[in-house]
Amino acid sequence: MRRLILLFLFFNINLVAYNQVIKGTIFDIKTKSTIYSASVYFNGTSVGTLSDENGNFHLDISKYHPSMPLTISAIGYYSVTLKDFSTVKPNAVYMNPKLFELNEVTVNAKFHGLERSENLTIFRNEFLGTTGNAMNCKITNEDDIRFKYSSNKDTLKAYATKPILIDNRALGYKITYYLDKFEYDKQSKSFLFKGNIIFREDSTATAAKKQYFERKRKLAYLGSRIHFFRALWTNDLNSAGFTVRNSANEIVPYEKIVFQKDSRTKYLKCPGGLGISYYTKQPTSFIVFLKESVSFDPSGYFEPEGIIWEGEIERQRIADLLPYDFSTNE
Repeated sequence: MRRLILLFLFFNINLVAYNQVIKGTIFDIKTKSTIYSASVYFNGTSVGTLSDENGNFHLDISKYHPSMPLTISAIGYYSVTLKDFSTVKPNAVYMNPKLFELNEVTVNAKFHGLERSENLTIFRNEFLGTTGNAMNCKITNEDDIRFKYSSNKDTLKAYATKPILIDNRALGYKITYYLDKFEYDKQSKSFLFKGNIIFREDSTATAAKKQYFERKRKLAYLGSRIHFFRALWTNDLNSAGFTVRNSANEIVPYEKIVFQKDSRTKYLKCPGGLGISYYTKQPTSFIVFLKESVSFDPSGYFEPEGIIWEGEIERQRIADLLPYDFSTNE
């Protein structure tokens, strides 16, 4: 009997270990050929891998098991998001080729030098931000960024023929960003950009630099989106320095805005939106809901398509972002 119990435990331990690995193959949906060197990752983290020459991938998630979707990106293809991926059997992923229709006024790397320079400045400011960290960020492949205008020349659109590569020399990350959309309205000064991002540690950093990056990351963390949602998960907003108010400027209790369906996911809701204060008397950041409720998890991950940020937190662009697997105990 003892031998049977040990065998049963051994089997289950190995089954759990096996289930911490995601495997699959990536295909072109039209040609059915496999795709080499596609990035397979959890958006907004440093957890990822690449597909091999046969389009196969193997991602070990034993050290980081998120509840977020799996993202697959490749040069020349639209990114794919898998919400229901399997850790038991191989996943087949089909990707659509990306076609750029630049049939309007196009500003490229060779022509309209002054105009392109102005557009790059707009792009950097809206994409990277204008904070101190943004001043220490550099896009290393700006020649791969193309611009075009709407017919009335009010809206500037940006496209990237390759992933945008960013050297964040403030926080010590090498960032790869797969841009799906960028639009900037010159009249209203409003903008929209979306895409997928993966972080990589700066492997060339010295010990002194690593200590510097650690200090800067902790400063970037305080009052950030990740900080807010992690504190919200643990019902620890007050000690973390956050106060949440409704549209009537009334402090709202936790149980009125958060509900839980399972051990890995909670939901935030408030019909009129929320004002967020971080060590201030009045809100300096605001959440506008695009959905009735927005899911989030212990890492600080939340559904980005369900929220519009306004105010102070909205100023935190790519240059101030931290990966969801960032730990304050580093």
